[in-house]
This record gives sequence, C-alpha cells and structure tokens, in this order.
Amino acid sequence: MNGELDTMLASTTGSRRPGPAVMDYRQATWVQSFGRSMVRVLIVEDERRLADLLDRGLREAGHTVEVRHSGPDGLLAASTDAFDTVVLDLMLPGLDGLAVCQALRERGNLVPVLMLTARGAVPDRVAGLDAGADDYLSKPFSFDELLARLRALHRRTADATAADLRAGDLLLDPARRRVMRGEVEVEVSAREFDILALLLARAGQCVTRYQILDEVWDGETDLRSNVIDVYIATLRAKVDKPFGRHAIETLRGAGYRLQPDGG
Repeated sequence: MNGELDTMLASTTGSRRPGPAVMDYRQATWVQSFGRSMVRVLIVEDERRLADLLDRGLREAGHTVEVRHSGPDGLLAASTDAFDTVVLDLMLPGLDGLAVCQALRERGNLVPVLMLTARGAVPDRVAGLDAGADDYLSKPFSFDELLARLRALHRRTADATAADLRAGDLLLDPARRRVMRGEVEVEVSAREFDILALLLARAGQCVTRYQILDEVWDGETDLRSNVIDVYIATLRAKVDKPFGRHAIETLRGAGYRLQPDGG
C-alpha cells in the first residue's frame, strides 16, 4: 500500500503551479490516543490527484474527510457544515484561497485553516495569515509535517475550549495554560504541561510511554529514550515533592498513572 502511495506522491505535480507538491507517506502516522476524537477535515484543493491522496491518507488515519475542488464550493461547504479543520489551497478556480478565508472570517466562522501553496515567499505567507489563516504550509511538503500541523491546530482549538482538568487540589487550566496546586501556581514547561494534561485526562488509569510519545512528541522521539523519565521526574519535583504529595506513579513495564485524588 505504501509503495503505491509513494509512486503516486512522486508523480503528483501541478501543471500551472511553480513547483510540485511531492509528499513522503512512508513515515506518516496519526495514531489516535487518550481522548482524541475523530477529526473532520475539509480539503479544498483543485489538483485532483493531490486532493485524492490527502483524502486517502487522512481517511486511513481514521478521520472524516470532505473534498471540494473550487473556491466557491469550498466556501459553501465550510459555511454550511461543521469541520474541525480546513486544508485550503491558495490557487483555486472561481475564488482563491485568500478570498475564501477572508469570507469565512467575515462571517464569523473561526474554523482553523491550514493554507497550502506552492508560493513560499514571505509576502505570500503574510498575505495568507493576514487573511485569517491559522497556519501556512509551502509545497512541496512531507505528509508527516502536514499531519503534525493539523494535530497542532486541533490541540490549540481543543485547549481554547477545554474544561479545567482536576485531581484533588491539582488543577490544570488548558485555556490559560496554567497549573495550580491549591492556591499556588506552578511554573511548568510546554512539554511538562502537555504530559500533565494527558495524565490528568486519564487520572486513575495507566498512560503508556507510547501514548505520551504519540500525543506530546507526535511520535518523533525514540521509545527507548529516557526523555519521558526525565520529564516525569521534573513534573514530580514541581507538582508533588514541594507539597508532600505522590500523585504521579510509575507502573513498572507499563507506564504512569496519576492518582485521582491528587496524591
């Protein structure tokens, strides 16, 4: 299957664009973990082979995908249906990506938009972001990078609307990116915050090393590395030890568990 996709990707070009949109699917993964729900993605791309490839890859990753091939059709779909993310090409027939994005924002539609284009110059990127796009990806790009950017967009949106996570007097506020132990605010790094959020979301349950790597590092860190142990140790030093608590447990050979009562 991957060999067939690689062949398709290697030959995916746009005749009217400055460069090919070639992607490598071999290392691409989007494995669902703890509370990650299926994501609904709208692809607006007039290069049909590229659109079909993105459609196929995202569906194989377990997500719902709709595809449109023109600006007006993409705008209509994004305006009349609920999507978690829109992958929007810049050069579209009927209405270009900038106009589509601007129209969505003018209508109060805040769906995250990832803009795709063969134009990689700074003014083009600025124009896309000024039009309301949340992120920008220049062709050619790897499928891994596309997936990582989509995950990041989805996480940011989820964080902005998520409820607080709590275990006893240990509180994590996703919207404000704050951690509290009782009345004391605890300073944590971005990685530590994401690990703690994962543990709190599954308080009382085992969270495996693989789940932490997939959710926090997008699978980019070697499972044999001790990087997770280091971060767990620093988290304990910040949210447990100063308060005489033992909330974060190590489950030998399995993973980690956070006590529901906060330790």
